[in-house]
Amino acid sequence: MDHNRLIAELKQLVGVTGVVADPDALMTYDADGCVMDTHAPHVVVLPTSTEQVSSIVRLAAQYDVPVVPRGAGTGLSGGATPMHGGIIIGTSRMSQILQLDLPNGRVLVQPGVINWELTQYLTLSGYHFAPDPSSQKACTIGGNIANNSGGPHCLKYGVTTNHVLGVEMVLADGSVIWTGDGTPDCAGYDLTGVISGSEGTFGIVTATWLRLTRLPEAIRVVLALYPDIAGATSTVSQVIARGLLPAALEIMDRLAIKAVNTMYRLGMPDEAGALLIVEVDGVTDGLDELLNDIVAICWSNGALDVRPARTPAEQVRVWSARKNAFGAMGRLAPTYHLVDTVVPRTRLPKMMEEVAQIAQELNLPVANVFHAGDGNLHPIILFDRRDPDQNERALQAVNRMMLISIEQGGVISGEHGIGVEKQEFMPYLFNQDDLAAMAALHQGFDPEGRFNPGKIFPKAQNARDLAEQRHIMAFADRDVA
Repeated sequence: MDHNRLIAELKQLVGVTGVVADPDALMTYDADGCVMDTHAPHVVVLPTSTEQVSSIVRLAAQYDVPVVPRGAGTGLSGGATPMHGGIIIGTSRMSQILQLDLPNGRVLVQPGVINWELTQYLTLSGYHFAPDPSSQKACTIGGNIANNSGGPHCLKYGVTTNHVLGVEMVLADGSVIWTGDGTPDCAGYDLTGVISGSEGTFGIVTATWLRLTRLPEAIRVVLALYPDIAGATSTVSQVIARGLLPAALEIMDRLAIKAVNTMYRLGMPDEAGALLIVEVDGVTDGLDELLNDIVAICWSNGALDVRPARTPAEQVRVWSARKNAFGAMGRLAPTYHLVDTVVPRTRLPKMMEEVAQIAQELNLPVANVFHAGDGNLHPIILFDRRDPDQNERALQAVNRMMLISIEQGGVISGEHGIGVEKQEFMPYLFNQDDLAAMAALHQGFDPEGRFNPGKIFPKAQNARDLAEQRHIMAFADRDVA
């Protein structure tokens, strides 16, 4: 590859300021939030339009180099890490809200729009964008679609795919397609659903119609403290079993409480072994009665204290502590690895026991902050990556937590994606036929394997090989018939 010529042509497409080629500057793009494996790209391009993205992709095909889409880089599975170098297409400058269509409950945006800024924009009209990852103030809509992101309120409102009405996507040959016209129901295959969560391996989203959600008339938040995590998880199971549907059910353990208590001075008692945040929303009538039912369940499961957040300011303070919990971990260790798995709600107590056992055996502190309402766990392994021994023990902890989650009837990702972090666990969850079917679908979008290569599929079984295996098996079955 003529590196200098490629860079010169890219500059002609997007301008000199839209190309990052300095080796030191490229280090900024060598990983996302998962820093256990880093690889620098050959060049980063920052387009502002679909037309520019299409031209860049065509140029990448001409030079036969990989293309890696990147939003804000807040992902936690290595999904935006350029494992084979190539061109990173950063969408940060594609940040326009193109059309607000209130009568039809939708909004058209570019992929670089910040999740939080979109909701702030919509609030004046009485709406919001429901998916709210913990990285909400930094993450982009394009990244949310790539990883099918969730957040604390996905218990009631669902994850990103439930709020995407159609996407504009540039395919591997530079062609541009729309998967829907922004209406709730479209004829034909659900390409929008297939693309949501595809982690940039099918193409790059350049615009999207999103579903708007009405802001609730009223919100109630309560914070319950428990002597141990078992009481908090039992409360969650009983709330759901009673047919109640809070907007959010979030749990933090003793170590997480310590971190946020130090940072935000919440004044929580030291004896608290777990914290449960419950939010209910809806029309004002009947909301307090619903909250009272939940508070009674909290007390019946051994709560030490139950504290309603009575004012909007108190509610914001409680949620700030939860949403900034990961950042507070920096007060406990120089590095942390955030695990993302899911187990059935009834298996949460057992899973928490297993996580504690792993932490003890590997002599590594592990904090827990998780979306308890849908069983989405986030053990936070605290270590110092500069110490090779600690680094190795952290990897062992991740591996064991993944396998135990599968044993407990769960899956290996709730909202962070597979990326490179979890790709070797795919065969534990899917058999060869499953993986081959996924690979065949991938080949339909990206036959040359140019978009975000080295992701999702196990390293020893890349998408092209698996798809070929599927093709051979299909013909063998036909011959037998």
